[in-house]
Amino acid sequence: MPAVGGVSEPVLYGADYSVYTRIARLALLEKCISCRFETVDVFATGGPPEAHLRRHPFGRIPAFAHDDVALYEACAICRYVDEAFPGPPLQPADAAGRGRMTQIISLLDAYAFRPMVMDIYVERVSAPARGRAPDEARIAAAVPQAERCLSALARMIGDAPWLAGPALSLADLHAAPMFSYFTQAAEGAALLDNWPSMRAWWRRMTMREAVAATRFAGEIP
Repeated sequence: MPAVGGVSEPVLYGADYSVYTRIARLALLEKCISCRFETVDVFATGGPPEAHLRRHPFGRIPAFAHDDVALYEACAICRYVDEAFPGPPLQPADAAGRGRMTQIISLLDAYAFRPMVMDIYVERVSAPARGRAPDEARIAAAVPQAERCLSALARMIGDAPWLAGPALSLADLHAAPMFSYFTQAAEGAALLDNWPSMRAWWRRMTMREAVAATRFAGEIP
């Protein structure tokens, strides 16, 4: 496939079901960057493949390669993608905006991913699909934390169309895969209705071509 800017085509290593792989894929698509995607099974018998452990010493996904640049962790990959390639900018131009964007990404990683995805989505949707009864206590314990995250995000978005201000940013791309899973659970969809600004933001996100092109298996458009 043609290279970008005369250099080799980037490679993204990950899995279609992975929140953090999808974050990186969204950044690449929003920048209109051609990228080869290689699936890695980190849950393979015996652990992640040895080749992948050389890319990511902790055996997680995603990992990324572009010429002599090798990165892991979605946030690092996305910043590189935004800064190394042409295309629409995915970070605010001002320091305050970038600070807000970084704060939102940190919030999502530290406080939102576990309750919204691992506790609510996995227990309500994924576990029954695999023949296991949901852990109702775990779901109930996660709901207040998910509410706190939604409330914090709603305060930050205010009347803006996007999480970090007037333009789409890496903060929105970081949040989207988490919300894709979260809103598939009845609790997630109901909680989102309590914050109209966040519900409107999520509608805008679902209409983006990059989000549609990377839907998780079973995700409702």
